[in-house]
Amino acid sequence: MKNAAPALSAEDEQTIEQLIRSRYDDLSPSDRKLSDVIVAHQKDLATYSATELAQLAGVSKASAARYFKRIGYQDFNEFRTAIRARVSSESPLFNLDRVAQTGDPHPGFTSHIEADIRSLATTLERLDSGELNRALELLKNARRIWVVGYRNGYASAFYAHALFSHAKADVSLINEAASKSADVLVDMEKHDVLFAVDFRRRTRLLPKVVRVAREAGASVVLLTYAPLSDVASQSNVVLHCPTQGSAIFDSYVAAMSIVNYLGMELVTDAHASSRRRMQRIERIHQMLDDLDE
Repeated sequence: MKNAAPALSAEDEQTIEQLIRSRYDDLSPSDRKLSDVIVAHQKDLATYSATELAQLAGVSKASAARYFKRIGYQDFNEFRTAIRARVSSESPLFNLDRVAQTGDPHPGFTSHIEADIRSLATTLERLDSGELNRALELLKNARRIWVVGYRNGYASAFYAHALFSHAKADVSLINEAASKSADVLVDMEKHDVLFAVDFRRRTRLLPKVVRVAREAGASVVLLTYAPLSDVASQSNVVLHCPTQGSAIFDSYVAAMSIVNYLGMELVTDAHASSRRRMQRIERIHQMLDDLDE
């Protein structure tokens, strides 16, 4: 008898997504419909019953019951328990309370650094080089690059905008549009690329911006902790990186490393034009006398 999938743990934040993705090709058409519904409704999945999910997928309740066993859970209740554990653990407040309740000593700086090293090692092991190359090709050939990342994704998005701007003149950080997002996004066209950063806890705005990009004909490169999600399903390329921190807050060391690599490759590929652009940037800094050397 197949072992039931464990409840989501802090060490394996992708259990549910990985289970579905690893089994997707072997599922029946009705099971795939249910998988698609689960992916599309991940944000509020814990609020649905098995019957409601079955209705959304257009399958029978019996099919839904078999489905959750097929992907490794004893029944829907165990699946929902794992989902709810995930939702709760996405809050730093939850992690703070967990640390306080367990009474465990703080991880210390060494353990903190070791957790970041594990994230980098996992990224090296799991990141698909083909996806990375596809992302680079899209970015290199883009008419215009748009960058977006809200909340915890903002730092990586800001960094991506800064690095990509050394290689290309037309790079826009959508976050800076503030309340004028619609006025800015109207200029998005085919042959553009949206570089989107998706980390928990995501705002409701990100999937909508991705949808606008797809309707405009633009390609989407997604940097995310969740390889299977409603945003990932709309993306041309998905770059997955772990974000598990040492205790309370998520870590974005792996994300920053990926962004740094993409920026380096873009500048190296367009060496001549990048060098001219970077030289001009340096000359303007000298004219402005704005940097303390």
